[in-house]
Amino acid sequence: MYLLVKSNNSKIWRFKYTRPYTKKGALISFGSYPEVSLQQARKQRDEARELIKQGVDPQEHKAEQEQRKHDEITSTFKKIAADWFKVKSGKGLTESTLKRTWESLELHLFPYIGDKSIFKLKAKEFIKAMEPLRANGKLETIKRLCQRINEIMFYAVNIGLIDANPAAKIKDAFESPIKGQMPTINAQELPQFMQSLAMARIELQTRCLIEWQLLTMTRPNEAVGAKWQEIDLDNCLWVIPAEKMKMRREHTITLNKQAMAILSIMKPISGHREHIFPSMKPPYTTPMNSSTANMAIKRMGYKDKLVAHGLRALASTILNEQGFDPNIIEAALAHVDTNSVRRAYNRATYLEQRRIMLDWWGDFVEQASQGNVSLSGNRNLKLVNH
Repeated sequence: MYLLVKSNNSKIWRFKYTRPYTKKGALISFGSYPEVSLQQARKQRDEARELIKQGVDPQEHKAEQEQRKHDEITSTFKKIAADWFKVKSGKGLTESTLKRTWESLELHLFPYIGDKSIFKLKAKEFIKAMEPLRANGKLETIKRLCQRINEIMFYAVNIGLIDANPAAKIKDAFESPIKGQMPTINAQELPQFMQSLAMARIELQTRCLIEWQLLTMTRPNEAVGAKWQEIDLDNCLWVIPAEKMKMRREHTITLNKQAMAILSIMKPISGHREHIFPSMKPPYTTPMNSSTANMAIKRMGYKDKLVAHGLRALASTILNEQGFDPNIIEAALAHVDTNSVRRAYNRATYLEQRRIMLDWWGDFVEQASQGNVSLSGNRNLKLVNH
């Protein structure tokens, strides 16, 4: 080690050494004198010698340490979350799913830990950020946030920023949400529901949407997202692209005559637009909000008794009670077998069997309407708009 005195009279501590493995000569600086004293320089020299003994190049080690310090400052939870989100956005998820995911982070996590370095975040800080949700009984939200936190932190591990994920077990700090079935009605209550739907003071388009979802047994997001280009009118089919489905698999729905009647009602209303059920507020290029059906059902007097998603449960229950093959019912509901091996071998879509079943279902719904109160069963209702 020596002190280099430059022409401008600045003085720099330098250490000359031989690189491990390559055995080439190299120099490393320990700082300027007198800012770095002789004692401090000797300490750095001794540390460098120890690294060389261990086969570590002091220059490379110093560069790694400086990079780590830089990463610790710049790698905030929000910044890494944004990088993770870019990757996640390229995996075929729907826009609505991605929007909900990011909004949950903005609402529940970023205000508390968004500006903190992921190098310094501990499990207790994630848990503390979600305590307000626990106090409000939002256990399902906590469950989803724990999953997203872990995806972000494991992303940081996978790109080499941190060595381990401190949030790996945070879900165990919270109670598990109690899984409750979607509120629904039974077969005996369907006639009254259909009559309430016909008499409800709601937009015609909303009534059509509710009945469309009932007749096609689709999820609320799938129902509102239906596009005219997805409909094969000649063969009475609705082909939903994989990227719009929960399980990321293309789903084909056979359309019974009642569902086709809904389309005939909507054709003069939205046939010139992309979506069958377009937004009734600007911009008209987007579909209706998926919560519209739920709000309408509540106004009809079914709060806590029925939700839009519960229409699928209603259909499933009735079809199972009527003795239809459970495999055909599950296929119609676009459910995926939880057994991965059985799922890989079971490629059957039961399209023709589903057509028979959904035709029966359409007739059942129409009969339940008790005297043409169903939109699909009463052509006169095309002109009615409360």
